Amino acid sequence: MTWVFLILAISSEVAATLSLKGSETVPALYAVVVLGYLASFVFLALVLRRGMGLGVAYGIWGASGVAMTALLSAVLFGEELTALMMAGLGCIIAGVALVETGSRVDAE
Repeated sequence: MTWVFLILAISSEVAATLSLKGSETVPALYAVVVLGYLASFVFLALVLRRGMGLGVAYGIWGASGVAMTALLSAVLFGEELTALMMAGLGCIIAGVALVETGSRVDAE
């Protein structure tokens, strides 16, 4: 269930961030922004209460949010996504994967 909460935290944060961009033309999306960020922090708190380390949870949440927001903003808003940007996202994801892997080694 911890991972489900983390996925919900990431999804709600990404929805809120994308809605923030969309609110430029549709001001009603500000409600989604507020609710999305609130939900994201509630779900992240639930993840931490279930025992996932803060560094791991925040790293996965942050990196996944950045990657998903960049990809979806390219699709939804036509924003540029260059090869160099994709390489940077890959580095972020690889770094978080190393943090996650390292946290499991220390726990044993």
